[in-house]
Amino acid sequence: MVYNNYHFRIPEGKMVRLIVNTDAKNEADDQYAIVHALLSPKFDNRGIIAAHFGNEKSPHSMEDSYDEVLKMLDLMDFPRDLAYKGADRRLPDEKTPVESQGARLIIEEAMKESDMPLYVIFLGPLTDMASAYLMEPRIAGRLTCIWIGGGKYPEGGYEYNLNNDIRSARVVMNSDMPVWQIPRNVYSQVIVSLAELEYKVRPCGELGRYLFDQLEEHGHTSFARATARTGEYWCLGDSPAVGVLLFAHMFDYDWVQAPLITDNMTYAKNSQNRPIRVYNRVDHRFILEDFYAKLALFTNK
Repeated sequence: MVYNNYHFRIPEGKMVRLIVNTDAKNEADDQYAIVHALLSPKFDNRGIIAAHFGNEKSPHSMEDSYDEVLKMLDLMDFPRDLAYKGADRRLPDEKTPVESQGARLIIEEAMKESDMPLYVIFLGPLTDMASAYLMEPRIAGRLTCIWIGGGKYPEGGYEYNLNNDIRSARVVMNSDMPVWQIPRNVYSQVIVSLAELEYKVRPCGELGRYLFDQLEEHGHTSFARATARTGEYWCLGDSPAVGVLLFAHMFDYDWVQAPLITDNMTYAKNSQNRPIRVYNRVDHRFILEDFYAKLALFTNK
């Protein structure tokens, strides 16, 4: 699906196929990245895969994410058949996939012959990417995996998305697929005040009201109150996965040998792994302003 109700056109050869993998009901920022992806005419959106986020918050987290994806599609009046169910749990080991609609979608799209390259962005754990690769290793050379996750280089350390499936991250890092990693110290740069979101997002119709109100409500959960957040801001930490495809950030990443990931989520060197792209900065104002503009244009048409 391509949304292109704009007065600008994407030049020939610049469009890409996109699959979004999202733990959409985990916090409140995935929804912003989903809308941004769906409203960007550079993307031929091939599907949105609902991801699990462990069982600390919910015993059926993937189903919760799936319901949230459907809600976002309904609010935008986009077809529900863009939604797919991903794995409902983390990998049991590093050789056994968790089969799902989402993993099969990744394989199906990767194995297609197309002039448009395929990118799969992960806003949560890498379970569905690792599962698809274990089910069909040939996909490694036919897509690029973009991941919001992992700790700061070079040491690594605890990070929420990584913690929800360490084994899947090991499978992906130890494979030969192209990976663009946006670690915690980088995705956390996308800080925005709630006043700015109320001013720029909430007035944008039913969709804008939902985006703002669900984020504001989430700030009062016990999970959010236990963090260092002050109540005046939020981190739209999933949006960089969309942003790095819209703006190349050519001087804002390093090529780093894919690490071995230890049980405590630190990074260890592995001279046999191929280099991956690791971002050290994102242009958060570009990402936010592009989102605001597309949301306003969408709701005003």
